Amino acid sequence: MPHDGAKNAQAHPPADVDACGSCGTGDAAKSAQAEVVDGRSFHVSGLDCAEEVSILNRVVGPEVGGTEYLAFDVINARMTVLDGGTNPSSDKIIDIVATTGMTAKPWDAKDASADQAAHLKKQKLFTMLSGGFWAAGFVYHLIETGIAGAIGLFSGHGEAAMPMVEVALFGGAILFGVWLVAPKAWSSARRFSPDMNLLMVVAVAGAIGLGEFFEAATVAFFFSLSLYLESWSVGRARNAVAALLDLAPPTARVLYDDGSEADVPAAAVAVGAKFIVRGGDRIPLDGKVVDGAGAVDQAPITGESALVPKEAGEDVYAGTVNGEGTLTVRATKAASDTVLSKIIRMVGDAHSRRAEVEQWVAKFARIYTPVVMVLAILIALVPPLVVGGDWGFWFYNALVLLVIACPCALVISTPVSIVASLAASARNGVLIKGGAYVEAPGRTTALALDKTGTITMGEPEVAAIYPLGGISERDLMARAVALEARSSHPLAQAILGRAEQDGMQVIAAVDTRTVPGRGLEGEMDGQSIWLGSDRFAEEKGLGDDIPTDLRDRIEGAGSTLVAIGDANGVSGVLELRDRIRPDAKGIVSRLHAQGIKKIVMLTGDNAATAKAVAAEVGIDEVRAELLPEDKVTAIEELVAEYSTVAMIGDGVNDAPAMARAHYGIAMGAVGSDAAIETADIALMTDDIGKIPWLIGHSRRTMFIIKQNIGLSLATKAVFVVATAFGMASMWGAIAADVGVSLLVVANALRLLRAREDDDGPRGGEQIGAEIAKGALAHGH
Repeated sequence: MPHDGAKNAQAHPPADVDACGSCGTGDAAKSAQAEVVDGRSFHVSGLDCAEEVSILNRVVGPEVGGTEYLAFDVINARMTVLDGGTNPSSDKIIDIVATTGMTAKPWDAKDASADQAAHLKKQKLFTMLSGGFWAAGFVYHLIETGIAGAIGLFSGHGEAAMPMVEVALFGGAILFGVWLVAPKAWSSARRFSPDMNLLMVVAVAGAIGLGEFFEAATVAFFFSLSLYLESWSVGRARNAVAALLDLAPPTARVLYDDGSEADVPAAAVAVGAKFIVRGGDRIPLDGKVVDGAGAVDQAPITGESALVPKEAGEDVYAGTVNGEGTLTVRATKAASDTVLSKIIRMVGDAHSRRAEVEQWVAKFARIYTPVVMVLAILIALVPPLVVGGDWGFWFYNALVLLVIACPCALVISTPVSIVASLAASARNGVLIKGGAYVEAPGRTTALALDKTGTITMGEPEVAAIYPLGGISERDLMARAVALEARSSHPLAQAILGRAEQDGMQVIAAVDTRTVPGRGLEGEMDGQSIWLGSDRFAEEKGLGDDIPTDLRDRIEGAGSTLVAIGDANGVSGVLELRDRIRPDAKGIVSRLHAQGIKKIVMLTGDNAATAKAVAAEVGIDEVRAELLPEDKVTAIEELVAEYSTVAMIGDGVNDAPAMARAHYGIAMGAVGSDAAIETADIALMTDDIGKIPWLIGHSRRTMFIIKQNIGLSLATKAVFVVATAFGMASMWGAIAADVGVSLLVVANALRLLRAREDDDGPRGGEQIGAEIAKGALAHGH
């Protein structure tokens, strides 16, 4: 039986890198950025959002040969100088980064978390000090002037001179609020390249110049709070990924040759060593069971909800849980090379491959900030010069514009959403290899998929038994079992599996021999018997013994005909076929309901088999008997007709087609290093039911990102209009900006609660209804 599935070993074309140091998306993000391991990585303290990425691109980029030699992982505060540029020394790169107000040091994964925690702790301390001084100044003013005076702080500006004690308290709030921002703002001013840090410092300085110490302190404190919340939200998303690290226990119970046992750090366990896993324990390393039996919960790796029985000879994976029984396992991989460790590394590196929308936000912010600076200057100068407006009033409104224009909420919402989406996917047994591939599934319009191992199980089964010439079904099966007893061929395993299912005893034939390409011959109870294809029967001169209508029916159904006979003729026929996945028809129906316009089966199997399977599950089009290059041609035709085409497969022969599609999905990545490491998206099991979930999750992610962008821009637009008419205040602007930042972060983190059974929004009205429902359910 033709079999077009072995595990995937896809290879990608060379990466295209854009000016942001991110992957060029091309055909819905097909070209992936050069892996961040191909270069020198640095931990950059203060690298919290896309704004800092833009700064580093402008400052470091020219020194390394261009921004195409830089890659960034904001979530882990990592900057990588890719190989191939001018390759300045690490010390020089560290010195260059220092000119931006940030600090860098060579990347050390172990120290990175501690450095990030220290940076967050420092931000928290300065924010609390700023807030404390602000509160003290406000309380002092309240005591001195009463409630009416306190309200007056919020109702306007240009009040009477403040007492020096109050000025000092608000001055403390200003000092601690801008302490971490000022170096970045100074660097921006020296380069004549305005960013949000410069916007805020100019706004604070201008307020001080007007004598508005309360408003200057309010801006400084709330901006510091906004940056702290930004860092916290990035950390929250990072922790969701880091939680994967907790899945594997730090020690393994090693079993020595003399029978003794000892707890040993998992990292120190050698490949080939045996270890014990008791019921309820997490498995520390990938390995093969050598003794015992149990049922393992593989949900942390594969997303499977049911326990998977394990016995001697079967593989187990680090991070999964042995539900019952005690297993003795032989380690097959070191702790640093397990499936779980690969997932962790790849989700960690995925942030450097940025989605189109993320790149758009970064580019928008680079243009947006200078435009705001120019607009603020116009607001400060035009009304006084043209219509004789009050200089102080319009200068104040220009400062308000600088405050509300701060793009914090806009630039942070997208990366947090992407990382939350990646983490939720990993939890559900879907490994997405970067932000670029989070976006693509939601836009899918055509889907091409392999047959064997995708729609079907890749495991033949005995579908029917047809005895001829008066022999019973059991006797016919006994002959087939006797000849196949020593064979490991998939068809033999199907026949032996049916015998086991029927409770038959396996008695092997004697003097069995294989007739290449035809079948088997041997002796049973002193009688010569044979088994093979209908061609084998014809060669024996017994082809006419097989009824024509039976032959046509089996071949028409796309099944395989196995004839069994002896010297006297054909004793009967077995019909074998590849088992169709029980849920395949429902999944295809769900994909159509999600708006997939065409689902095409591409297979190397014969046309009759492929058409029978396609008709049963509802696939739109079948292309059969294809060589790997034929599959590539078929994908190219789909790419020319449809905007986003996905290719799903599990075999080496699917790799070229998967590479030509806009994105490729590998089936059953557990156990296949090649599939995990090379696919754009890898399903950790052979469950194609994850495909509708993936499409829904992608659409949900993109809708939340668009919600956040829309909310941020709408809030700013309202305040810009209010400022143009002199109706906005500085403290109100910063409060609105912080409030929007909180909303977009909370909205983005909802993605961490992605449900496994949710296909996601499918249309405009449904999108709104489902998102609103989700927001209410989670209290947002």
